[in-house]
Parts: sequence; C-alpha cells; structure tokens
Amino acid sequence: MAYNKKEFRRSRIKMRVRKHVHGSPERPRLSVYRSNRDIYAQIIDDAAGITVVSASSRIAEINDQKVTKIEKSALVGKLLAQKAIEAGVTQVVFDRNGYLYHGRVKSLADAAREGGLIF
Repeated sequence: MAYNKKEFRRSRIKMRVRKHVHGSPERPRLSVYRSNRDIYAQIIDDAAGITVVSASSRIAEINDQKVTKIEKSALVGKLLAQKAIEAGVTQVVFDRNGYLYHGRVKSLADAAREGGLIF
C-alpha cells in the first residue's frame, strides 16, 4: 500500500488503540470516522460483528443547518446518543480511530456524553 506520511501515522496509532479497545454486547464500541467535510459515528458490537446504531453529518436534518464542522459534530453526537438510548445502549467504549482527541472528535464525544452515554 502506498501511504502518505499522515495516513501511515494514523494507521499506526489506530492499530495501537484497537489493541486495547474492544466492544462487547454490554459495552459496545463507539467508532468515529472524520473526513474533510463530514463526520460519521457508529456503535459497534464487536462480539457479534454488527453495527447497533449509526449517525452522520450527511443526514438532511444536520446537513441543512448552516453551522461549523465542530457544531455539526456535536449534533451528530447528540443524535447518536439519542438513538443509542432508544436501542438500549447506555455504556460504550470510545474508539477515536487514530484521530487526536480534540476539535471535531472531542465535540462529538462531549455531546454524546451530554446525551446520556457513559464512557
């Protein structure tokens, strides 16, 4: 694979984080993916290999709002927490997916905590 430096560094960090972070049925994994424009989050049960709930900034109710990317991330976090609680998930482990814990990733995590998720 031809990685550039940034992708290679992130993949190494991601592997290091994923050695320790594993989702279970009682405490699934909240995984975050951040592109240049959007942010995606999903709650995954690694034991069964299924996605319990997911949310992204591409859905119409979030994408139509004229707000910054950090504010969109907070909206995604609140929506994800709401869907998770409806699905019966209250505790998760956070997988930042190799991204630094600041900016949009931190905004999503804080909003998910405010929405009722425990991690």
